[in-house]
Formats: sequence, structure tokens, C-alpha cells
Amino acid sequence: MSTEMRHALPLALLLLAGCDATQPNPAANAQREDKPAFPKADRPVATIVSARWSTEEARDRLNEAELVMDKASIAAGMTVADIGAGEGYYTIRLAQRVGPDGRVLAEDIIPQIRDALAQRVARERLDNVSVRLGEPDDAKLPIDSFDRVLMVHMYHEIAEPYAFLWNLRPSLRSGGQVVVVDADRRTQNHGTPPALLKCEFEAVGYKLVELQKMPSAGGYIAMFTPDGARPEPKTIVPCRVPTPGATPSPKG
Repeated sequence: MSTEMRHALPLALLLLAGCDATQPNPAANAQREDKPAFPKADRPVATIVSARWSTEEARDRLNEAELVMDKASIAAGMTVADIGAGEGYYTIRLAQRVGPDGRVLAEDIIPQIRDALAQRVARERLDNVSVRLGEPDDAKLPIDSFDRVLMVHMYHEIAEPYAFLWNLRPSLRSGGQVVVVDADRRTQNHGTPPALLKCEFEAVGYKLVELQKMPSAGGYIAMFTPDGARPEPKTIVPCRVPTPGATPSPKG
């Protein structure tokens, strides 16, 4: 074996240890192959500037993750997805919270970030965590698999929210919830006004369960659950971004 191959093997093993072992049923995912047309978001989209929102030490001093997990009722044995996982601040803490009988799937759309997180997962021997590469309009989560789906300080970076949320719905188990943590400011300023968030989720057939201010997490926490049938993409009415102070509403 060459020197180059010997040096490459440890990295390859690390990546394999952190990669997603959950294989969704291809037949169940057939509905995603056609790539139906969705309306575009009538709002600016924030650019992805970093895999880190703040330092882990600063966030832990505010007890951020524990408070978010408590509010989202995340418990031992649950299966949770961490969307836009970045460097893995929530992934690591979710793994500890759900325990050996639970599962965490960490997703990101940037290969280098996914690979770095896979190495961290392997290094910390988190056997209940898998890592996946998603797409901007589809997190590619297994069907009927998750009790909670977390999106922390990343919703404003989703360029096609209606496609993304529509593709996300089948991944939730009965009683499952999508948990969004974001700042209450305009999307181009790396936040999402709560009224706009509610409008976009409702357009794809979700119901707001709870919305609370959460200064320790830099803004607010909102929880949604599927409500009724998932709408046909062509029937989705996009939300109109209003003038400051007005309430977002579907376009008429």
C-alpha cells in the first residue's frame, strides 16, 4: 500500500462513520423525482456567510440549546433532524438528549461543511448520529421518520421555502413538529419576521402550534405541525412581503 493510500484511509473511515446510514424507501420517495414547479418566494434571501451563528461557549453560557430542546419537548428515544447543521452545535447536544435509543440526522447543503461535521461525529463517537447532504429545495429526509425537525438560524437562507417545506412534510411522524429558531428581522438581515414565517408555513399546509420570544437563542422559537392534506404545488399561493408594520398575506 502506498504512503498516500495509508494517509487517506483514516479520513475515509471517519467520513464513513459519520455518513448517513438511513436509507429511505426509493418507492416512497418517487414523488420527489418529478420536481414539480413551486411559486417563488416574494422576499429577499439571506446569503450563507458562515457555518457558525455564534461560538458554542457563548451559546452555552445562555443555555441556548437546553432551553430550545426543552421548549420543543425533545426527549430520550426521539428521532430528530437538525437541518442546516453547520458545525454541529445542536447535533452534538441533540445526540446527548435523545440518548442511545434515539437518532439524530444532521443535514447541510455544503459538502465541505457536511464532511467536517461527519469527522466531528466520528471523532466524538456519536453512534446515534448520521450526516446527510441535502439540496437547497429538499432536505431529502426519509419518509415518516422524525418526531422533530429543527431549523435554527437558517430559515432565512432558504431560497425556495414552498418547495422546501412541501418536501419536508412527509418526513414527519404523526404528531411530529418543525421547530424554527430565528431572529425577528427582515430576511436580508438574517432573520424572518414571525408573521412572514407563519404565512409561508400555512401556505404549504402547516399549523402554528406555538410562538414565543426566546432572547437566549437570539430571537424567537416557533413550532409547526402538518394540518390537513398537503396542497398540490400548483395551488400554493405565495405570501406577499408587506410594507413595514403590515401583516404578510397570500398574494391575491
